[in-house]
Amino acid sequence: MTYWCVREDLSLANKLRRSYYELLRDDLDHYLFQYALIDSYNNFIENKINYPFVEMRELKPRARIPDVEYEQHNAFIILFLEDGLPPVHKKYIRFLEDNKTTKANLLRSKTLSLSGKFDRNLKFLDSVHFTTFLNTLLPVDYALLIQKDAELRSSTRYCLSHYHVRIDWPIADAAEKLAISLRYVSQDLYEKGDKYAEDMQKKFFEYYGLQLMAGGRRTAAIVAAEYLKKIPCIHTVYAASSESRTLFRISEINVSKTVLLKVTDEDIDKAAADNGLSPDDFHNNYIVVPGDEGGICLFRAVYSRTDPSRPPDDGKLRELKPDLFWRTVSSQHILPKPGKWDCAPLQHNIIYS
Repeated sequence: MTYWCVREDLSLANKLRRSYYELLRDDLDHYLFQYALIDSYNNFIENKINYPFVEMRELKPRARIPDVEYEQHNAFIILFLEDGLPPVHKKYIRFLEDNKTTKANLLRSKTLSLSGKFDRNLKFLDSVHFTTFLNTLLPVDYALLIQKDAELRSSTRYCLSHYHVRIDWPIADAAEKLAISLRYVSQDLYEKGDKYAEDMQKKFFEYYGLQLMAGGRRTAAIVAAEYLKKIPCIHTVYAASSESRTLFRISEINVSKTVLLKVTDEDIDKAAADNGLSPDDFHNNYIVVPGDEGGICLFRAVYSRTDPSRPPDDGKLRELKPDLFWRTVSSQHILPKPGKWDCAPLQHNIIYS
């Protein structure tokens, strides 16, 4: 049973809201491809540093990411909710009056470079200049919260309502909630002993496609994703990491990682032929950074859950088997350039090649 309603169970009004949310999410995806990956690459080039491309082994389930932080790589967390977050959740998702995106708060923050003139409409996703506003706030520590505007009763409009949002829910509580929902424990994470609880916390990270105790932003992202299941609506959590060099995305359907992929002329010819394109079409629509030989494109791996990470059909308690995989790679694609509306992703299976 899901925590959110499928489209067929929604009213016409909420079906329209779902469609609007998904359109805005698609647009946000493209903007974040640019900011998290392409702009990060440019940061390395401007500093005359070779970009550390992600190796395909790092995209396998249970892969270990090299423990190196790159200050040139843009990092952030965004929480994007289909509905509004009720005030009762402020204890663990710290969206308070002091970090609301009001003019007074933003001007008081020393980390922001805003002038005295501030248009409150900038914070709405349908504003022409929203991405400029978002670009200003993304470098701020902790998370940004985008949700349905609570002040508009008669319509649905989404705004960046809070910045510097801390996720203060303990990892153990998040792992316990997941373990209960998957029927590995009945009430308490430690009811079967300390070793069992430790194994369950390791599997919690694997459930979201991360290694144990991944970097702070990625850990905060998966804790937030699990906590937000308390809200009966779909949500999307984005995290960009200076260690993993990825755009990490958690939605109601799956987990994905998008990275920059270096391709040769031979790779381009093969990918173009496999998908009925000319090499020129591939260059024009899929190469985000051209090179003398080949270029760089966006590559996305999508991960789906295996049976041990789904609730059992009979609803009965079961024993945890740590050796079983909880995630598998379900699709691999080269993505179009950000903003290319008429181009579809191209299947490109290389992680296990």
